[in-house]
Amino acid sequence: METTHVAHDAARGAAEREAIRQRFLKVDTSNVADVLDTLGLFDQGLSSAFTPFPANGGKLAGWAYTIRGQMSPYALGGDPDKMKACAGVSAGDVTVWSGDGEGVCYFGELIAIGMKERGCVGSLIDGGIRDIRWIAAQAFPVFARYRTPVQSIARWKVNGWQVPVSIRGATSQWVQVRPGDFVLGDEDGVLVIPHEVLDTVLLQAERLTEQERSIRVELQQGLSLADALAKYGHV
Repeated sequence: METTHVAHDAARGAAEREAIRQRFLKVDTSNVADVLDTLGLFDQGLSSAFTPFPANGGKLAGWAYTIRGQMSPYALGGDPDKMKACAGVSAGDVTVWSGDGEGVCYFGELIAIGMKERGCVGSLIDGGIRDIRWIAAQAFPVFARYRTPVQSIARWKVNGWQVPVSIRGATSQWVQVRPGDFVLGDEDGVLVIPHEVLDTVLLQAERLTEQERSIRVELQQGLSLADALAKYGHV
């Protein structure tokens, strides 16, 4: 089995990681996407097929912990590699599930509970989810490509974790997600932010967010849209 264990952004301590994550929770994916464009990173958006389950499940923000699998018939009784993969998750991580599964559930209530106990802050699933009502009770954000009651046991098996994976993209067929990249998802969709530019993206997105707040205030006070665009430029 191909497995590469990667340090979780080892240069940052737990407190710094959480502070960064909380700051990202205050910016919109739309602003972050605009910043990524200015950096020449035009294909970091994920497919519009990814939606939150439930719809009001909350914002997704955290470091990518990747898990990969494939359709592979096997005997009933569970997937031990799936449990091994999940055991490596740390606080502030978002588990990113990838693979060629179709029509089956990669992720359900019990995995969500186990992830949350380890400090995981959400999951992104390029595949199926079930137990949606019960996951909602956990207040655990999940974005997935589809829902299904059909379990993965005997059908889909984990074959790697903490390796680069490919997730369906918005403006490209695939977006690469590496361990330690940052995942951000809200009502507009999901982005993957390469870890090399994380600090730059955050600072610029915060500046853009503050600028938009100023524009909204001035518009409410009577400034015309034309005058706002003349003052602030395109936003």
